[in-house]
Amino acid sequence: MRLEPLTIDHVDALVEAANEDRAAYGYTVVPQSRDDAVSYVELMMSMWESGEAIPFAQIDVARDRLVGTTRYLSIRRVDESSPPFAVEIGGTWLSATAQRTPINTNAKFLLLNYAFTTWGVSRVDLKTDARNGRSRAAIERIGATLEGVLRHWQPSQVLGEEGLFRDSAMYSIIDAEWPAVRERLTMMMADGRD
Repeated sequence: MRLEPLTIDHVDALVEAANEDRAAYGYTVVPQSRDDAVSYVELMMSMWESGEAIPFAQIDVARDRLVGTTRYLSIRRVDESSPPFAVEIGGTWLSATAQRTPINTNAKFLLLNYAFTTWGVSRVDLKTDARNGRSRAAIERIGATLEGVLRHWQPSQVLGEEGLFRDSAMYSIIDAEWPAVRERLTMMMADGRD
C-alpha cells in the first residue's frame, strides 16, 4: 500500500475505483462520473494549496492500481510557520475490492505515524456520520477513543438529505496513546488484518 499526493492524473483511476460497487458510499462523497472526479480532485487540490487539507491517493501496490483516497484535514497550527499541533484524518473512501482488506489499516498507520512522529501533533481526530456503523467500527478497531456525538455538526453527505445536518461521532488518538495504537496497528498489519 502506498499513499501519493492526489493529482489530476488520478481522475480516470478514481472513476474506475469508485464505480466497482457504490453500495457502501451512503455516508460520504465519492465521485461517480469523470466530470465529478475532475471537480473532486480540483477541490482537493485547492484545499491543499490553501493549507486546509493534504489529499492522497491510496494505491494498492500488489495490483498497481488506485483504490481510493484519504486526507489530512482540519490542520491546526499556532501560526503559519509552526508545525501542526493537531490534525484530522478523514475523507477516506475505498473501492469495493479494497474494503475489508489491510489497505485502510496501512494507510491509517502511515498517516498517524507521520502526524505523531514527524509533525509531533498532540492529537489526531477521526470522525464519521454517527449512523455509519461500518466506519465507526473501523475507527474503533484501530484504537481511537470515542469522545462523543456532536449533534448537527456538519451538512449531511447522504443523498436526499441535502440541506440537512448530520450528527458526527468524534474520535481521537492523543500522543500519549500513540505508542499503544502503533503497536496495535503493527500487529494488525503483520497478521494481514483490516
